[in-house]
Amino acid sequence: MLAPDFAAAQSKPSNRKGEFYFSWGYNKEWYTKSDLHINQPELGNKYTFENVRAHDNPGWDKGIFDRAMTIPQYNYRIGYFFRDDLAIEINFDHTKYIIDRQEVRYKGTMDNKPVDATTEWNDNNGFYYFLNNGANFLLFNIVKRWDLYQSPGNKFQLDMLGKAGVGPVIPHVENSLFGQKNNPDFQIGGWNIGVENALRATFYKYVYLEFAHKVDYARYAHLNIYKGKARQAFGTYELILNLGVTLPTRKKAQ
Repeated sequence: MLAPDFAAAQSKPSNRKGEFYFSWGYNKEWYTKSDLHINQPELGNKYTFENVRAHDNPGWDKGIFDRAMTIPQYNYRIGYFFRDDLAIEINFDHTKYIIDRQEVRYKGTMDNKPVDATTEWNDNNGFYYFLNNGANFLLFNIVKRWDLYQSPGNKFQLDMLGKAGVGPVIPHVENSLFGQKNNPDFQIGGWNIGVENALRATFYKYVYLEFAHKVDYARYAHLNIYKGKARQAFGTYELILNLGVTLPTRKKAQ
C-alpha cells in the first residue's frame, strides 16, 4: 500500500508547462566497428579500411578538474516545455573518436591498381585518425516527460524523459594515412539520429541532476583527408551525467 504522502504526490496535477531548462555534463562512449572509405582521385586511390575499431577519450581519466572544463567529453542541453509533458531541445555531445592501434585490412584501388592488403595502424607507421576535438553530435530533439514522483511541498521531483531527434555532425577532422597528413579543421560532416532515456531528479524546484543513456547513429561524409575525402558510419552508446537548472517562464496556475 502506498504511503499517504506518496499517493498524494502522485495524484497531484503537474501543470509544468512553460519550463525552460539548461544543463551541462560529461559522457562516456563505446563505438561500433566501421568501414572507413577513402577517395583520393588525384592519387588514383579509392579503397576501404574494413571493420576498424575506435575508442573515446573522456579527458578526466587521470584526475577530475585537472584541465579546462571544455577539454573532456562534455555535453549540454537547452530545452523548453511547451506542454506539461512535451518539450523541444537542443542536444549537443562533444564526443571523441580515435581509431585504435590494430591490424587493419584495406581493399580497393591504390595508384590506379587493385589492392587487398593489411597494415598495422599506429602513429609510428604513419596512421592516425582523430575526431578528437569532437565527433560532435548535434540533435534537435522532441522530449516526452513522465512524472514519477513529487514530494510534499515540491522539494523533490523525479521524472523520466524520452528523447529522439536528428541533426548535423560537426567533427574536427585530423588524420594521417600512409604518412600523408590532412590540414586539421572543423567542418559540417554529415548527419546523425539519436534516442535517449533519462532519469531527472529535481531539488527545490530549480536544480536537477540527470542521468541518461543514449544510442546514436552517425553518417560522416566529405571528411577532409590528404588530397581527398573520407566517409564512414558508426553507432555509439553513451552514458551521460548532467547538472542543470530549470526555470518557469510563466506563472503556474493555483
